[in-house]
Amino acid sequence: MTVAQLDDAPCEEVGHVFPLPHAPEAVSAVRRRVRAVLSGWSLPTDVADDVLLVVSELVTNALVHALPPATLQLWWLPADGHRTVRVEVTDKGPAAPAGPSASAPDPDEHGRGLGIVTALSARCGVRADPGGTSRWAEVLAG
Repeated sequence: MTVAQLDDAPCEEVGHVFPLPHAPEAVSAVRRRVRAVLSGWSLPTDVADDVLLVVSELVTNALVHALPPATLQLWWLPADGHRTVRVEVTDKGPAAPAGPSASAPDPDEHGRGLGIVTALSARCGVRADPGGTSRWAEVLAG
């Protein structure tokens, strides 16, 4: 499967595509599938752990804050003389705010996901178009 140019990513071949069920248990199921893919890429353990955390945060963000359907895509890319794992989650855009809620997440326990993604990735960003929103991150693999 080929895709359009992704920002300045040098590769157009999608490594793996995972449709995301819009359910909380999807995060752990996707992590298991991604772990299997990463083991096939023979990544160092610390890099695989970072990629898994980035996947968890981006998938959770899409499931909590966006409209379905969502899709996770992984690429194994050369970038600036290094190998990089690119993680991208695409959804149908932000969910409409439901207004103030007594069950709103505690800010001490939530809201750090994109900060974690930024800290673990060499590059990250967001791309919005009429079809939805894509959040992506690239983790250096060596």
